[in-house]
Amino acid sequence: MIPIRNKKKTLKVTVEEMRNFAYAYVEKYAPSKQQLKTYLLKKYLKTSVPNVKKQDVNNLIDIVLSDLEKNKFINDKFYSTSKAKSMIQRGSSINKIRNYLLSKGINNQYIKETLEKIHDENSDQDFFSAIKLCKKKRIGPARTEDNRPLFYKKDISLLARNGFDFETSKKVMEIEKDDYEKIIRLL
Repeated sequence: MIPIRNKKKTLKVTVEEMRNFAYAYVEKYAPSKQQLKTYLLKKYLKTSVPNVKKQDVNNLIDIVLSDLEKNKFINDKFYSTSKAKSMIQRGSSINKIRNYLLSKGINNQYIKETLEKIHDENSDQDFFSAIKLCKKKRIGPARTEDNRPLFYKKDISLLARNGFDFETSKKVMEIEKDDYEKIIRLL
């Protein structure tokens, strides 16, 4: 029978473990700073090291995060820009992008810069995103002409749930089939 050794973990060992957990998580998911902090806290709570105060753990997590930021493993500005670009490609509205970035704990300054950059590149981005969504979900102008009036409310509500304002939704829903196909070819 093998005796069980009662090892006491020190803060130094805990920091090394946290660093290893952080590197593994960053490698796999490319998270924001807040997501990584939440992950490390949850990971610590699972392993629950005795004789270590939670405040000390928070300080250790902050040290690990600042180290990762210095080494450019995590960068909220880059995260904000890259997520916004990928969401635009999928047809997400500006409101949906803003709310997503807020939920991931991104700084308001980075969100504002990202959204201004999007607006500078294309002032009517929501319109084109709504067109992409219509193509993807086969709603609005993507429907056959005889079905469009029947599903008008349903289509408008789907656009609203995806963060598009009423004016943009109405503008997209009133597009003729020929104009819609021309816009799709351009996208």
